[in-house]
Amino acid sequence: MTLDTITPRVPLGPPRTAALRMLLVMKRDRLGMLTSAAARYGDASRLPVGHKALWFFNHPRYAKHVLADNSANYHKGIGLVHARRALGDGLLTSEGDLWRKQRKVIQPAFQSRRIAQQAGMIAEEAFALVERLRARAGAGPVELTAELTGLTLGVLGRSLLDADLAGFDSIGDSFATVQDQAMFELETLNAVPMWIPLPRQIRFRRARRKLQAVVDTLVDGRAGNLADRVDVLSRLILSARGEADPRVGRERLRDELVTLLLAGHETTASTLGWTLSLIDRHPGVWERLHAEAVEVLGDRLPEYDDLRRLRYTVMVVEEAMRLFPPVWLLPRRALAPDTIGEYRVPANADVVISPYTLHRHPEFWPNPERFDPERFAPGQAADRPRYAYLPFGAGPRFCVGNNLGMMEAVFVIALLCRHLRLTGVPGHRLVPEPMLSLRIRGGLPLVVRPVS
Repeated sequence: MTLDTITPRVPLGPPRTAALRMLLVMKRDRLGMLTSAAARYGDASRLPVGHKALWFFNHPRYAKHVLADNSANYHKGIGLVHARRALGDGLLTSEGDLWRKQRKVIQPAFQSRRIAQQAGMIAEEAFALVERLRARAGAGPVELTAELTGLTLGVLGRSLLDADLAGFDSIGDSFATVQDQAMFELETLNAVPMWIPLPRQIRFRRARRKLQAVVDTLVDGRAGNLADRVDVLSRLILSARGEADPRVGRERLRDELVTLLLAGHETTASTLGWTLSLIDRHPGVWERLHAEAVEVLGDRLPEYDDLRRLRYTVMVVEEAMRLFPPVWLLPRRALAPDTIGEYRVPANADVVISPYTLHRHPEFWPNPERFDPERFAPGQAADRPRYAYLPFGAGPRFCVGNNLGMMEAVFVIALLCRHLRLTGVPGHRLVPEPMLSLRIRGGLPLVVRPVS
């Protein structure tokens, strides 16, 4: 009997009476909820959460169907839909013709040739981080999360917006507040009206105004013939000017830039934080990274062609993204009834794919909790399904900035390990915090020790 001849059925899962308890679990431990469901119910489960049900699929074949083969039937789902009230209609939350238009507008900024041209700038920003940290050696632990956020915002500003974001001191805090509100919308399933003056919602409105002011400052400062420029800011301004209603154009421009600023720096900062924490816990990995950086780079800054030579550094970053993928959840909503494998899902079903659990599927990742960069050594992935590893998503909504983010992460790790040894603070626990990206709760304090 093949899957084609099996009568579609409903996945197993907790009873409907567990809906309230599951809603509380989702608020308290989202990763644990999905991990437990995968362990107990297998590759497919139906999880009642409040007044909704999540159709959770955890197999590469199912992920391929939802994200690629039948992606036209799936719009963004739970979490991102609810985040729209916080983020507006940027590229992360928009759908249909609007999303296709937005993607077309920014796509040229991510062409391989232009990304290669950013290599020198990224190397300069990464080495500036090395120097800032070197200056704080011997002064006690340094909170790396703030440093990494500043680095990735700086790179994003220079590479995509052709703008210096260093003058906007509060932008990181504002993004943290907006992201907190977006997750509150998920936890409450949009049940709390925005006008209720809760302290968190007051903070959110204040942060949103600050971010909109940043966007307005960037836009108002852009002059000259924008048609001759290929940076994202210029292209989005031109696109907004094409709207029939100037007010709509301005609102969409704000939404798109706020989303780009948030998603563009948050995911790379998260990847760098988890990579550094894993390196600290595996001294032998640092030794190999340091040796490779010395051999490949010597005392110079990395160049674009060095990406091929920094092979072990790439492997380490890839393995870090396996264990702690920056995008931990890919939620979708079925527009029409569908059959996923042997399971029938109804129209409007909330379907979720989680790279966090998929990257730990024991069928494809032996000893899945172990940090082992050799999984990504040349030839090791030959028998691994393409959709068993989704650090940048998949299908039409595959992350447009994957190459830029990967180059940034590799250059930063190579230069940090070339010049510094970063070690953890005894007793500090590293706890994943699944927000819009998978952050480290409470930050990442590390002690800096120069090695050259």
